[in-house]
Amino acid sequence: MNLASRQLSFDLFGEAGCTYSPTVAAAIEKLAATAGTESRGAIFTRPEVVEFILDLAGYTDDQPLHEKRLLEPSFGAGDFLLPVIERLLAAWRSSQDEKNVVEELSNAIRAVELHRETFFSTRTAVIERLKQEEIGEQSAVALADCWLAQEDFLLAPLEGQFDFIVGNPPYVRQEQIPAPLLSEYRSRYQTMYDRADIYIPFIERSLSALEIGGSLGFICADRWMKNRYGGPLRGFVADQFHLKIYVDMVDTPAFHSDVIAYPAITIISREAPGATRIAHRPAIDRATLTVLADALRARTLPQEAGLVRELARITNGSEPWLLESSDQMALIRRLEKQFPSLEEAGCKVGIGVATGADKAYIGDFDTLDVETDRKLPLVTTKDILSGEVQWRGQGVINPFAEGGGLVDLQNYPRLSSYLEERRASIASRHCAQKNPANWYRTIDRITPELASRPKLLIPDIKGEAHIVFECGELYPHHNLYYVTSDEWDLRALQAVMLSAVTRLFMSTYSTKMRGGYLRFQAQYLRRIRIPQWVNVSTTLRVELAEAAIVRDLHACNRAAFKLFGLSKEERSSLGGNGE
Repeated sequence: MNLASRQLSFDLFGEAGCTYSPTVAAAIEKLAATAGTESRGAIFTRPEVVEFILDLAGYTDDQPLHEKRLLEPSFGAGDFLLPVIERLLAAWRSSQDEKNVVEELSNAIRAVELHRETFFSTRTAVIERLKQEEIGEQSAVALADCWLAQEDFLLAPLEGQFDFIVGNPPYVRQEQIPAPLLSEYRSRYQTMYDRADIYIPFIERSLSALEIGGSLGFICADRWMKNRYGGPLRGFVADQFHLKIYVDMVDTPAFHSDVIAYPAITIISREAPGATRIAHRPAIDRATLTVLADALRARTLPQEAGLVRELARITNGSEPWLLESSDQMALIRRLEKQFPSLEEAGCKVGIGVATGADKAYIGDFDTLDVETDRKLPLVTTKDILSGEVQWRGQGVINPFAEGGGLVDLQNYPRLSSYLEERRASIASRHCAQKNPANWYRTIDRITPELASRPKLLIPDIKGEAHIVFECGELYPHHNLYYVTSDEWDLRALQAVMLSAVTRLFMSTYSTKMRGGYLRFQAQYLRRIRIPQWVNVSTTLRVELAEAAIVRDLHACNRAAFKLFGLSKEERSSLGGNGE
């Protein structure tokens, strides 16, 4: 098989001989020719981490690797591929079956890369590495052409199943994928749900290609393990696979570049579900990772396992994976069983306005040159940095009429003039191009009544809960979530949300960013459990509200612990001595 036969004919055939439409073929070609690493989701893994993942997956040279099959879905510069080849050759040579190298090893690796320039440079590196291993040039070229394919992994044909699947799938947001190709992916992969990033179908397809008893070892962002778009993939894993190992890699130098997203290593096998071994933030050096890999893969968990824990029943259908300690998991489960969710208890969670063109719609409130009823005072994260609202005087333009729909600009000459001066930037937004007649609407509808409602404000990304009371004068910006309620007293609710109980809910369900920062997004806030307000005693109502007003976090905890009826052991699971 020569090189040309292993490159995908984008304009002719897809998987199982299906013909691609010209628009899909053009989209694939566009991605294949894309130059920038960022635009194609390429993040390169450090060699110590690669060796660690290969160890965890069981791809070790004391195994008959030449009799097994390994798949790498996106081989990039060869961070995984070259160490795989080294291990494969060592295992083959240590066997007593060393024959024709091409005949023996041609089926041992299948590695795919879409980006054309990267494919050819790594192919050259593979051939050179094989020649360094004293394999003749003709055989080296033959092996490279058997192993490597320049194709779209999500559409390329795959022959048979694989014993090992390893790698670092590309991290590409849906917005960067051409629409015809995205539609093709959606038609093929059940896990392409909501705003799933491209690594989601990479995991689905890889797991589908896994042999019974085989192991997949990936390093990628952990968002899918907890957030909404990961639900179908979590369900897929729970139905057919075993989450064997999870290693939290936040704040570790796992990659050659600086990565903000929260990465994790997962080892998933095609076998009956069982307990999951868990480790957190290991030092990135070969000696430490070798010892940790041995502990994570040991038949029985060593008594001196150090950072390794073992938890049962992590996967639970499409539910988020709870990876905290067993006592914290037990507390979460009890609270979820006993109390309603935040919204079931009469609270509403929302997000502030997204305009799509903040420089045009937002400015100094007093100097925004529009009619008085066409602007609202705006609160942003900068206004609440102190923990209290300190308005910096910003305002937002409101193009919506009372009761819905946009105002007629003929009735608002100052607003019309203001928007026309900024028409170029406003009309260039995607939402404006989709509906040119409504070119001046903000992405989100503005409802002025929200400004006049008391609310709790929560920034999206924070290291700790930063819950701020706003008395009902300001409209929230898109970088703020808010909670309103006709049932709960918001000061009392503020104390609950400042407490360690809420912190537990958020750290359990929220994805984390680099530095340990949590994402306080609506989908995670809605997971919080609280009692119905009518079931809270008058004394406790006062205690909660007073604790919030003076921002005494210890008092917030004490009142919240009473609210939820936490035992001393449950309090201890939240940190401290149980007091």
